[in-house]
Amino acid sequence: MALDPDTFDALLSTVRRFVAERLRPMEAQVEADDAVPDAIVAEMRELGLFGLSIDPEHGGLGLTMDEEARVAIELGRTTPAFRSAFGTNVGIGSQGLVMAGTPEQKAAWLPRIASGEIITSFALTEPDVGSDSGSVTTRAVRDGDVYRLSGTKRYITNADRADLFTVMARTGEESGARGVSAFLVPRDLPGVSVGPPEKKMGQKGAKVADVVFDGVPVPAANRLGAEGEGFRIAMRVLDRGRLHIAAVCVGVAERLIADAVAYAAERRQFGKPIAEHQLIQAMIADSKTEALAARALVLDTAVKKDAGDDVILESAAAKYFASEMVGRVADRAVQILGGAGYIADYGVERLYRDVRLFRIYEGTSQIQQLIIARETLKRGG
Repeated sequence: MALDPDTFDALLSTVRRFVAERLRPMEAQVEADDAVPDAIVAEMRELGLFGLSIDPEHGGLGLTMDEEARVAIELGRTTPAFRSAFGTNVGIGSQGLVMAGTPEQKAAWLPRIASGEIITSFALTEPDVGSDSGSVTTRAVRDGDVYRLSGTKRYITNADRADLFTVMARTGEESGARGVSAFLVPRDLPGVSVGPPEKKMGQKGAKVADVVFDGVPVPAANRLGAEGEGFRIAMRVLDRGRLHIAAVCVGVAERLIADAVAYAAERRQFGKPIAEHQLIQAMIADSKTEALAARALVLDTAVKKDAGDDVILESAAAKYFASEMVGRVADRAVQILGGAGYIADYGVERLYRDVRLFRIYEGTSQIQQLIIARETLKRGG
């Protein structure tokens, strides 16, 4: 259920001020320390950011997809690591539970996820399994009232802090996507270990790491849905997550455009601000047009999702277009700033590195193309 307009406007205004006054001034520190300060995370909890997508009956804000997308756009105006601090709780780390959990599972976990008391992670990718996510080799073997879970997951966001993993594992002997099941795996079960965080190109402060499961005794009561439903659950989770990421891309693009315009208005060459030079204006025009198109696609798709429409195609298109778009916008922003765009003090080079990941995780651009083509063919055009 949507918030009333005044309440939502107040939330959006609060998030906008939080980004401008608290997060943006700390961007360089997060980059240098490769960590989001605990004090900032505590403020995020107080604002309810960990529970944006969780129903009020479980302690969350219960935003619609349209509302969540608008909040994500605002959060995109700063270093993506800040959003990532709570992003898995809002998206892929909680939505399997929201969509397929039993009442008992929801009551046990969702209130603590919504409050930020626990951090969640989504464990699908493996060393040899990425885009072909139906080929997971992590295995869960039924042993009485538990499943013995064994395997390795790779590049798992927030794994270093996670208290609860949603894990995709193969059950039974059936190959392919139909043999995959989903499990809720608490970090404190014996046999769970997390590797050191990976060194990355960008998005410093948002950690990814391997997670190893060595004969972990997962209670059968922790299975999400029936055996063999894990892949379907994962795809539903990713459909929503892709739309959220697309909205973040829009926010980052709008931030980059604003920074480039501000610089172009002040920087003078050939006797006038570079903003008055037509080739600079062309880059600004291209960036603004693409950002507006991405915003429109994201919000239109969000409204359709809230109405109950099938938006598999539109979510893939939004993620594909917005993630590719923000890469082009970041490149133009560096070009407009020239030498300053290559220097860390201005922040544009950091965002240039940060946005590269958006074209890879939660489904690469190439996977989105396949989904878009497949769904278009199904619809007959």
